[in-house]
Amino acid sequence: MAPQTKMACILALGMVIMGESIRSGIKSFSDGNRKVVVKGLCEREVAADKVTWPLVYKEMGSDPVSMYETLEVKNQKILDFLTSAGITKDEISVNPPTIRDRQADNYGNEIMNFRYKATSVITVTSTNVEKVRELMNRQTELMRQGVPIVSEEYGENSIEYSFTGLNDIKPEMVEIATKNARLTAEKFAQDSNSKLGKIKSASQGQFSIESRDAYTPYIKRIRVVNTVEYSLK
Repeated sequence: MAPQTKMACILALGMVIMGESIRSGIKSFSDGNRKVVVKGLCEREVAADKVTWPLVYKEMGSDPVSMYETLEVKNQKILDFLTSAGITKDEISVNPPTIRDRQADNYGNEIMNFRYKATSVITVTSTNVEKVRELMNRQTELMRQGVPIVSEEYGENSIEYSFTGLNDIKPEMVEIATKNARLTAEKFAQDSNSKLGKIKSASQGQFSIESRDAYTPYIKRIRVVNTVEYSLK
């Protein structure tokens, strides 16, 4: 074989081997990066296990001494109403009243029948949510005694419901969210003619606790979303 021909054959063989190596490398690189990222959701509705109920009433007057006496009498009526229904003293806090001097704040020279406006707040904090909700429905009894409970403006002193047992249900919810993520990944692998591999990475989302809706704030919706990355074969 002529030297030129022998050299050409060697170069051709080298190019074939190089081509096979490059093709094999691309295939390995592609396979190594085949993956799917999926999210798994878990939602649950639970009853609130803690309630904070501010009972707010207002008093008008021009004599601070007589106003103080009236506030004392009305506070006692509220306390009697609560304790007679089974609310314990440890669940009740009596806040000092806030007094506003309407004359001092009068920038428009308005004629006022009463100089002072007092706001009194007695707060019930209890884990007996059902009992407190029952008392809320009976608060008109206080109105009959001359103590009308009012709603504060701008969301101040509003009723709050909360759920404190999140740590007890976290593990199960995370497990369910992860299983749901795997189901989604398996479906994707099936549709793409692939086989689901091992988990490459996973991250747990933040738990969120929100009221189910504006009308049932004592029912909470808990939600978590896990993100899982699987390899595909």
